[in-house]
Order: sequence, then structure tokens, then C-alpha cells
Amino acid sequence: MLKLNYTDVGLYMERTTTNPELLIAQRVLLAMRLGQTLHVEPGCASFLLPADISELKVLGMALDREYGSAATLIAVDEEFVEVGLSGSWIAEDKDAHEGMFLAVMSNRTEFLIYKLWQMSEAHISSLA
Repeated sequence: MLKLNYTDVGLYMERTTTNPELLIAQRVLLAMRLGQTLHVEPGCASFLLPADISELKVLGMALDREYGSAATLIAVDEEFVEVGLSGSWIAEDKDAHEGMFLAVMSNRTEFLIYKLWQMSEAHISSLA
């Protein structure tokens, strides 16, 4: 499973083998114990990757073949493509900009997305 954490400082992605239902249940239990509200709903999330990464073609073919409209790869401009995923959004309220997004895909596709995200993070860090 891919776990995308959207925070006030950006996106952090990780791969985990935890069952998504278990992770959601644990997060709900934690919110209840802390007296916090929690919003969980099916949804979509997206993030940008540099358009010049050579493995994007492989990712595009894998997403088309395995997921159809549940996962997309769309050119934004000459520099970036947007990866869109379907999954579950977990946040303090419905309109929150910070939260956790869970997407379940095949191990191969998850690994490829994660690897490309790491490559893009390293590329961005080298520009700073």
C-alpha cells in the first residue's frame, strides 16, 4: 500500500505492508482516544513528477493496463506530469489540506511509483 502524507511542508510518501482497513481502524481509535474528529472517505489524490523521468512510460503503461481510470498519468506542462490515484482520504475534516491518503495497488506498481517519487525528491533537493 502507498501512504501519502500531505503536510504543511509538502508530501511524504511511504510504502507499507499494513492492511489499509487496519491502518484506518487504528487511526480512528487514536482519534477517539484523543477526542479528535476524523473524516474518512473514498477519494482521489495526486502529486507531480518531473516529465523528464524515463520510467514514466513504464508507469503510464502499468497504470493503463492495471487500473484504468482509478490511476492516471496526465501531462501538466512540459516540465511535470500529474499522477492521480484512487483510495481513502483520512483527515481532521472534509476540507482539510493536510491528511493521509491510502492507495492499494500491485506491489510492482507501488514500487515503481514510490521509486519515481524518491527520484523526483532527490532531483528537487539537488536544485535547492
